[in-house]
Amino acid sequence: MSVVTGTNWNAYDASTMTAREIYGRTLAALAEQDDRIVGITADLEKTTAIKYFADMFPDRFYNVGIAEQNMFGIAAGLAKAGLIPFASTMAVFASLRAAEQVRTDIAYQNLPVKIIATHAGISFGHAGTTHHCTEDFAVMRAIPNMTVICPADGIETSKAVQACVNTPDPVYIRIGRGFEPPCYESDDYEYEIGRAITMREGTDLTIICCGIAVLQAINAAKTLEESDGLSVGVVNMHTIKPIDREAVLRAVNDTRRILTIEEHNVLGGLGDAVASVIAESGKGCMFKKHGLEDIFVTIGYAEDLYAHYQLDANGIVDKVREMMGMEYEEDENWDDD
Repeated sequence: MSVVTGTNWNAYDASTMTAREIYGRTLAALAEQDDRIVGITADLEKTTAIKYFADMFPDRFYNVGIAEQNMFGIAAGLAKAGLIPFASTMAVFASLRAAEQVRTDIAYQNLPVKIIATHAGISFGHAGTTHHCTEDFAVMRAIPNMTVICPADGIETSKAVQACVNTPDPVYIRIGRGFEPPCYESDDYEYEIGRAITMREGTDLTIICCGIAVLQAINAAKTLEESDGLSVGVVNMHTIKPIDREAVLRAVNDTRRILTIEEHNVLGGLGDAVASVIAESGKGCMFKKHGLEDIFVTIGYAEDLYAHYQLDANGIVDKVREMMGMEYEEDENWDDD
């Protein structure tokens, strides 16, 4: 799938654009091809970058004011009328303030509302704990019919937005706030909802990650190869639900050591989803979750917070070294039961 290009941009401008901007421009370009697409926001037109759509299609755009719960009810009504609503707001408002409306108005009826949740994780760190969102994976994973996606960068955000248009179910796409560097050099790769992407092969340990952690994990793997002689695989699990079970079990078979990295509470997120797959498989491995350790994050700029909570490449290097220094009982024969 090629990235849809909108007015005055292409995928190779990703290094100068936020994921939000690429989302907004992608949506506008898609709407030129599909008049079922409508946009809706709760007074965050510029903040969430849906303004690119609003500028091109003012008759298909609705700003409901500071009323997120009402916004999702309206989005459900638009979907019932045969439209494809893209509802844009901050992640903390979408997953917490309006959780009941998302669950009951949208997911319960299994409507094709696409929720684009910006400023997720701790990307809006300096705005304070009330604007951090480190619980959304757990909330959205627990809602039936909901697909949960966390793209690695702007290019993958564009691919996720394109891929979700014709899915009949509700979709939650989580993106950040800032100018995170691109993870992919181009859009020349296959993207499919629910299918993980192997960024690096490895034989010693596999990092399964999503969002901003993907690039950091790749950089950590390169460092570990050069400094420690370790072969570390990196799997981009961009879809948290439905999770790619085959990719998880392949990593277990290949390395027997699994480290998950996420910009989310370690409870209820990617790590728990991966752990469930491993536990249900009956296969043994060394496993560790790394993320935010069931805390409210302190206030600070995102880059400083990533370093403080060891979500950057240096922190991931340390976590891998800790795991490689641990002993575990290794039994290669899984067919003896």
